[in-house]
Amino acid sequence: MSDNDWNAPEETMWTGRFITAKTRGKWEYVGRARGIRAAVILAIDEDADGRHVLLVDQYRVPLGKRCIELPAGLVGDHDAGEEASLAASRELEEETGYLPGRLESLGEFFSSPGMVSESFTLFRAHDLVKTGDGGGVDSEDIRVHRVPLATLPDQIAAWRDQGFAMDVKLLLLLGAGFLA
Repeated sequence: MSDNDWNAPEETMWTGRFITAKTRGKWEYVGRARGIRAAVILAIDEDADGRHVLLVDQYRVPLGKRCIELPAGLVGDHDAGEEASLAASRELEEETGYLPGRLESLGEFFSSPGMVSESFTLFRAHDLVKTGDGGGVDSEDIRVHRVPLATLPDQIAAWRDQGFAMDVKLLLLLGAGFLA
């Protein structure tokens, strides 16, 4: 990128309810509107049968299909001063029916930095308690999956064969040290 792009003013092309399209020099990208951020939750449930990860799937309009994802949600979409950990706890319970006893922040990450300025805070959920069925709120059609970690690669392959999209954050489960 040239210095002209670095020093060019950021211009807003349009703003919607949740995203804003922007330009800076020759770059075009989108970001969250109104300071909204995201929280993503890595929730591992442990019991006598072993360790299971909580995943969700829902139809994603931009992809035109259902997508397998870590539970996640927006921070500050209803309350501008909302703490990311509170949003993470709320979203985990709404989407999966599990409430975390404790959340550990694993840091801020960027999912597609060449096109999107949005970041998300990744939380590890500990001491899970089942409180309901999950499935989301309002018109959300979220399906909950409690997958044994030992069979996760095979399950992801099966979902791919069935035509599901896969969120890039699933790579955390296939090779990073976040599960230690």
